[in-house]
Amino acid sequence: MSRRSTGFVGVWAEMQRQQQRQLEAEARRRRQQEQQARAYQRRADRSHREYRQAEARRRTEELDAQVASLQGLLAAGCRAPAFRAASLLRPEEVQPFAPGPLAQPVPMPDFQHYQTQSGWTANRRAQAQAEARARFERDWQAAQAAEAHRLQQLASYQREYQRWADAQLAEVRRHNAGVVATTDGVRRRDPDSVIEYFSAALYASTAWPEGFPRQVAAAYDPDAGQLVLDWELPAYGVVPDIKAVRYLSGTDEEKETPRPVSQRRALYREILAQSMLLVLHELFAAEELGALDSVALNGFVDGHDPTTGRPGHIFLATVMASRPSFLDLHLAQVDAGSCLADALRGQLSARPDQLAPVRPGRRPPDVGNRVVAHGGDAEPDLFAMDPIAFEGLVADLFRAMGMQAVTTQRSNDGGVDVDALDPTPIRGGKIVVQVKRYRNTVPPTAVRDLYGTVQDAGANKGVLVTTSGFGPGSHTFANGKPLELVSGPELVDLLHRHGLSGRLNEGGRQLPAQPTPAGPDVRLPDDYNILGMSWSGGVALDVCALVCRGNRVLSDDHFVFFNNPATPDGTVRALPATAPDKAAVCVSFDGLPEDADRFVLVAAIDPEVNPDADLAGFTDARIRLLDPGMAELGQLEVSDGRSQETALVLGSFRRRANGDWDFVLGGKGYTGGLEELVQDFGIEVR
Repeated sequence: MSRRSTGFVGVWAEMQRQQQRQLEAEARRRRQQEQQARAYQRRADRSHREYRQAEARRRTEELDAQVASLQGLLAAGCRAPAFRAASLLRPEEVQPFAPGPLAQPVPMPDFQHYQTQSGWTANRRAQAQAEARARFERDWQAAQAAEAHRLQQLASYQREYQRWADAQLAEVRRHNAGVVATTDGVRRRDPDSVIEYFSAALYASTAWPEGFPRQVAAAYDPDAGQLVLDWELPAYGVVPDIKAVRYLSGTDEEKETPRPVSQRRALYREILAQSMLLVLHELFAAEELGALDSVALNGFVDGHDPTTGRPGHIFLATVMASRPSFLDLHLAQVDAGSCLADALRGQLSARPDQLAPVRPGRRPPDVGNRVVAHGGDAEPDLFAMDPIAFEGLVADLFRAMGMQAVTTQRSNDGGVDVDALDPTPIRGGKIVVQVKRYRNTVPPTAVRDLYGTVQDAGANKGVLVTTSGFGPGSHTFANGKPLELVSGPELVDLLHRHGLSGRLNEGGRQLPAQPTPAGPDVRLPDDYNILGMSWSGGVALDVCALVCRGNRVLSDDHFVFFNNPATPDGTVRALPATAPDKAAVCVSFDGLPEDADRFVLVAAIDPEVNPDADLAGFTDARIRLLDPGMAELGQLEVSDGRSQETALVLGSFRRRANGDWDFVLGGKGYTGGLEELVQDFGIEVR
């Protein structure tokens, strides 16, 4: 007898089938994902290979383009426009006056817009008319005041613009006058003008590839009409050492194919020849004033002399070309090496890659007048050099001058940095050298110490070498003694004259020129500081200084102001200010008279510029303490000005018992201007 199914087995079987279908679907999804991943990876691999192959082709094309540019250096240079003095002239144009919103007058109210018909009675209408009239008159007066203020601002802006435009035009005219003076000097065959003009021609050229050096030393022989130059040539590294780049997919690497040594040497020699011809081409193409009959050109690179091992200029090419013979050449078709060596009878190093030198022809120092050098920014910054390396450079200089020189040990050197021996008979002997890499003026005490070292060491001479300078006190002490003082500019000149490199920069920034004070005696004290004053507001001020004992100035001559720019001993001087300062004073605290115990700074309204002003606009005032190299040593804040005051004591430096000076904030104001202030310090105003 059969039994009817309860359906449990069917349900269970259906669940099994559903689970099986889910497992199969999941397996299909996994297979699809794996297929997609494999396809993506294949595409990624293909894309990666294509990218790497494209990158290798790009690098190869860049190398080919670089070589083609070097090979076409002379041809490209001949297509460039010739230099002309007129290109240096600036147009006498300034940006036109553009007042902006100030050009739009303030719209005046229209009474018609204030009419009203409100009110049912005559009295209400009259009241409404009166209220409308009152609003109109109020708005009219406000608009008139706004228009008057606009006109005042516009006039002030026009005055400011005119001052700016006049200054711009004056600068353009000064520049153009300098260009005209230079061209006139070239026509007269003035050496300085000729060198300046043709140096500008070389530096203005667009024919040289980026990164090519442009260092030149030049002199001019006016009798022969000959310009004599030492021109820096590119180093061997200008020729790429890689010829091509190929991608290897098997190892996923780029393989660089080196350029054959013979090909690289030949290309470098060709570049040097083209560079020499291009310099001659640019000089003769710029000749329009009748000053250049011939050029003596020596091409050098910086390196180490293979015979001595010393760094210096190594000459790889030399040529002398007259203008007529050079203009007969068709430079676009010549072989540069043959042209230089055969047609112009010059010399080109047979192995410039190994710095095999040639004997240079006529050199700038042979001409006899002043040699002018430009460029050389790649020279080492003496301020940034390691101290030991700097002493080594000074020792190299003495050796280059024909002496025996060694640096001393860092300790127990007895104050001697370099020991030198001059083998010259009679005037030679032992020399002790001290090296001081200073930014400030070397104090006289250092010179006295050197003299003591010379005596203790039994030396024939002492030399003090510095990157800064010496004051008159140092030179006075050294006079008549076996001492020689070498300042920073003299050191750089000596280095260059003996084939060494060095420049006086700090952190890539050219050091500011030493400020020149007013007055007949332009010498600055031995050791000094500069006090730079700045403030907010447009008020014009005279900043003055008083050398005092207590609250009394030592004498009328110790009051430094616009009519007395320096004290008699020169320890305090007024200086031209450099931004951000608006006024500056130079002071040698150690040089102030022994009976002086206060150095007072004051400010007063300039009555000629701001006759009706007061010190209410004198705010955010500060004093910057600077060293002679214009490096900031610190800042001192001073009191703001006040309404109705026209003169103010900024502060005073007071001598302590140990000789140091402390700053004491001022703040006392005067309503009677500078006249009342100085009377307070004992100056009789007549």
